[in-house]
Amino acid sequence: MDRISIAATSFHGFDPDELAAVLSTPASPIKVEKLSGEALSFDCEFYSTGVISFGSCAYEGEMECKRQAPSDKLLIFVPTRGAALFEPGGREIWSRPGQGTIVDGARSERVRLYGPRRHFTLFIDQRKITNHLINMLERTISGNLEFYPHMDLTAGPGLALAQLVETTCQGLRGDAPLRQSPLALASLGDAVTHLILEAVPHRYSDQLASTAPLPAPRHVKWAIDFMQAHIAEPITMAEIAAAAKVSVRTLQQGFRLFRMTTPMAYLHELRLTAAHQDLMNTHEAQSVAEIALKWGFTHLGRFAADYKKRFGVLPSQTMRSGKR
Repeated sequence: MDRISIAATSFHGFDPDELAAVLSTPASPIKVEKLSGEALSFDCEFYSTGVISFGSCAYEGEMECKRQAPSDKLLIFVPTRGAALFEPGGREIWSRPGQGTIVDGARSERVRLYGPRRHFTLFIDQRKITNHLINMLERTISGNLEFYPHMDLTAGPGLALAQLVETTCQGLRGDAPLRQSPLALASLGDAVTHLILEAVPHRYSDQLASTAPLPAPRHVKWAIDFMQAHIAEPITMAEIAAAAKVSVRTLQQGFRLFRMTTPMAYLHELRLTAAHQDLMNTHEAQSVAEIALKWGFTHLGRFAADYKKRFGVLPSQTMRSGKR
């Protein structure tokens, strides 16, 4: 927890190109254009804590922001003033006070802001949400989570989320106490992620709402422990079953019942996640092929396809982002 660092930045200006530089990341640049003759201004504060970032922004004037490349973030907007129109995939999603907006950065291409506009923003790495959901369901998952784009902020979980985001932004300003408590900050990040998964409808909502599964039997846990201990080795189904002290058939049945997948698919997911972490964190002259081979992926094309299906980007894109 003590390794959590907070990067706080604030920006004030009047030029569309300056705002574009503020909103852009190296992997996902944004272009900003004025929509009317009115003066444009912006006042933004951002607080990055690693996989979760918070923003507090105010805008004057009408403008359009176009994303030039997909982002690996889930964006949650908590508006307190004015309107914005998001247009992912040709759809129209309005963002107004009292109604939160959930946007997939990989699909959102354009947003129009109608000032005066003010909103808080939450940016969460898609992998954090996915890993959190995996732990909640105790099974592997794949594909886009497909969050419903709206959330009522006037009552219930939506109101709790709005208050949590606003309180966190206030607690990160200047020398506020939250900046001195990495444990509290990490807990807030987990609480926000859990709240979104529980309160916003998505592709796995029905499974979360269903009765909690029975605890996995010992042989399934032993098999997973063996996989994690030998994740980079060419282990076979028979070896996994032997380590779990059951037959291959019993092992397969256990994973189907308690992990909703097969043992080898579960191992494949563990290796993809390990490769993803290497690609995100490598600062050496390693290639994608070397990392893929390290984690047991001998067919680079198939690895790239599986990786993009799981994380939404190609391995090379993750590596470029991690080296910046």
